[in-house]
Amino acid sequence: MLKQMILLANLACCTVFSVNLLAENISPLPLKQRAEAVDNLLQQRVRQLLPDLMQQADIDMWVLISREYNEDPILKTFLPSNWLSARRRTILVIHNPGNGENLETLAIARYNVGEVFKSAWNPEQQPNQWQRLTEVITERNPGSIAINQSQDFAQTDGITATDKELFMAALPDNLKNKIVSAEPLAISWLEKRTEAELPYYRNAVKLAHQIIAEGFSNKVISVGETTTEDLQWWFRERAAKENLPVWFHPSVSVQRLDDPQPGHPRSTGVTIQPGDLLHVDFGITYLRLNTDTQQHAYVLKEGESDAPEALKQALANANQLQDILTKQFEEARSGNDILLAALEEARSEGLKPMIYTHPIGYYGHGSGPTIGMWDKQHAIPGGGEYPLFSNTAYSIELNNKTTFEDKTITIMLEEDAFFDGDGVSYLNGRQQSFHLID
Repeated sequence: MLKQMILLANLACCTVFSVNLLAENISPLPLKQRAEAVDNLLQQRVRQLLPDLMQQADIDMWVLISREYNEDPILKTFLPSNWLSARRRTILVIHNPGNGENLETLAIARYNVGEVFKSAWNPEQQPNQWQRLTEVITERNPGSIAINQSQDFAQTDGITATDKELFMAALPDNLKNKIVSAEPLAISWLEKRTEAELPYYRNAVKLAHQIIAEGFSNKVISVGETTTEDLQWWFRERAAKENLPVWFHPSVSVQRLDDPQPGHPRSTGVTIQPGDLLHVDFGITYLRLNTDTQQHAYVLKEGESDAPEALKQALANANQLQDILTKQFEEARSGNDILLAALEEARSEGLKPMIYTHPIGYYGHGSGPTIGMWDKQHAIPGGGEYPLFSNTAYSIELNNKTTFEDKTITIMLEEDAFFDGDGVSYLNGRQQSFHLID
């Protein structure tokens, strides 16, 4: 069954469609098959990806510690699909012996943690969990022991003050000076995508696009009756119907050319009317992979069969900004370098850009290079200094303002994309024409 799933996923990803030319709709896998896929992908990542990441980060041992319902964001990604949280205190140890030997993946727990982490603690022989952890470390005598602490990246700062204090108290003095931050390894683990994951990721984005297309249609919207809040909750309910968690509450807003301040979307207490330019921001989680999408729809006025030319030009300008930004993606460039170069080129082309692109993957706002923030269109310390690596995914998030006849329209786009080291490709196309509502 799993081989059939992978084959179908690969077939589904072979063609990239414009969001307005999507092929036949797909359905999410049943929950049991999703669990099988998650566990299979995790095993592949640990076996095929993690040894190289540890070697590149020069880390011999990685220790992850969490207590139930207070999970380290990284440790959560190592749990098997049928573990919805850590149990009691969950301690995972990943040891790279070097010399081409396989990783050791151990759980300082009474039982195995899925198929990957084998139990290395018998409480009847050694009642103290911390003492057993230090025995495991001492037996292997690693050159470095990494824990998840970081100043700049929240998802790699997962060890709690209590767990670190107890760990350091139990650790022999001769091992304390081997403690290092796991930040470079932890970020790489979060941001790197494998070839096996990509078909599933493409399908995740396609599912999100399908739901947006349905929401931005007369099947859902009754012009003159449906409100922006109605539509927000419809997106939430529609995702829940497919067992697709949203990782933020969807937002829907409206722009109108006759507003006193056009170009400033309104989202509260608005009933959808002819001539409205609608905008949605929507993201789901599927197979532990997150999507983040912003698209637009136009509500046709009587006698119209398409959006006005001015709006279509505004969308084309935003597509041009996407192209300018993704052209700047080069391995080893920092997020700040990419941002500043893209802004300079866009302004030289007469655009009015704002760029706030971010990594995506295990988390919607993932760890990796920060490429601008909506309120910081300048170099950003910390995350903005982090370099771009190949085989990583991003939400190409931005907006551009277009002015015509003293009216301003803001086109806000966000599409998920993959950087393979040579260039950027959208995981399921991008919006290049408006969804139209009669």
